Amino acid sequence: MKIASEFYQRENVVLIASELLGKVLCTDINGQLTAGIIVETEAYKGPEDLGSHAYNDRRTPRNEIMYAKGGVAYMYICYGIHNMLNIVTGAENSSHAVLIRALEPVEGIEIMRDRRQIVNDDRKLCKGPGALAKAMGLTKSHNGISLQGGQLWLEDKGRSYKAEEIIAAPRIGLNIAEPYRSIPWRFYIRGSSFISRG
Repeated sequence: MKIASEFYQRENVVLIASELLGKVLCTDINGQLTAGIIVETEAYKGPEDLGSHAYNDRRTPRNEIMYAKGGVAYMYICYGIHNMLNIVTGAENSSHAVLIRALEPVEGIEIMRDRRQIVNDDRKLCKGPGALAKAMGLTKSHNGISLQGGQLWLEDKGRSYKAEEIIAAPRIGLNIAEPYRSIPWRFYIRGSSFISRG
């Protein structure tokens, strides 16, 4: 069952980032269905967060979709190479987003292998945000699409984790001032071999 828009439109992006663990991310791109369990996320908290593209209410053509009502995809290209999937959360103009960092592949694995040109280690297929976007067939062209549509959506299969199974840690690759450099807004499943890094 698709996760309802109301789930994404709550204000607490950090809570949403942790609650996305265990949800199933699904794509249907050109008739090719793929799915993976979310095992790693990062929260970006709108205008106050030095790590956010919307810090200090910055508004550009690139990040404009961050100001939409929660429940749409924010896709951008990192280092000119990697497509990155973020889920916009909160009310309109909140500008919060959750970066999906890693998945455990569960459906369409052959399709993912072909897209990623990896045949010998399925743990690498969706390990890191650029890798998972490629494996799932997502590009910047999917920026702004609704998570209630037929190309990209999330499902709740009833998987839940105890508090001790979820690790909260600093986000990765941010060269910014404290406290946002070390704030524990990255969440991942303890012991998962599919996360981007331990």
